[in-house]
Amino acid sequence: MLARLLAAAVLAAAFPGAALAQDARRGADLAQTCLACHGDNGRSQIEDIPSLAGQPTDFITLQMILFREGIRRVPVMNQFAADIPDRDIEDLAAYFDGLRPGPPDDRRPRDADLYAAGQALIGPRHCATCHVPDFGGRAQIPRIAAQREEFLARSMVEYREGRRAGADTQMNGAVVGLSDPDIAAIAHYLAQQD
Repeated sequence: MLARLLAAAVLAAAFPGAALAQDARRGADLAQTCLACHGDNGRSQIEDIPSLAGQPTDFITLQMILFREGIRRVPVMNQFAADIPDRDIEDLAAYFDGLRPGPPDDRRPRDADLYAAGQALIGPRHCATCHVPDFGGRAQIPRIAAQREEFLARSMVEYREGRRAGADTQMNGAVVGLSDPDIAAIAHYLAQQD
């Protein structure tokens, strides 16, 4: 497992120089299967399915490699990514990176108390350090602004409980000690960002 994780990290580190070779138009053709769940415009309209519009190229590339290699386990994604070649992954990533991000159509209205509680928790957790101040993500760090609220909450719970890990353990450490209500507040706050 460690060897596969290291191999995925090495591959992901090699991708910034490959950005010029990516073909977003080809990625659009390849993405037709993805859009059924992740939304016609890359903005998911299905509960607990993440939006991909505006996600950084390196982030999508890394996640697809983690799915393909079985390091990140999401059965439907593992099956989809099982035999996908690197070029297809890079082109898909370029396509989704080029889509205009924004909230899903069914984003719930802002709850002032929950929003304030989430805002108060974000600072001490230093979320804006990795995800950048507007939570738009960068490189291998995902865009979390305007993401589906329930997906954000589930992801943080999985990190907290050690059921999910990325290429490193930053997120696992960032959510240690958060209660379910804390996570709900942070997810609500982030989902309300544009």
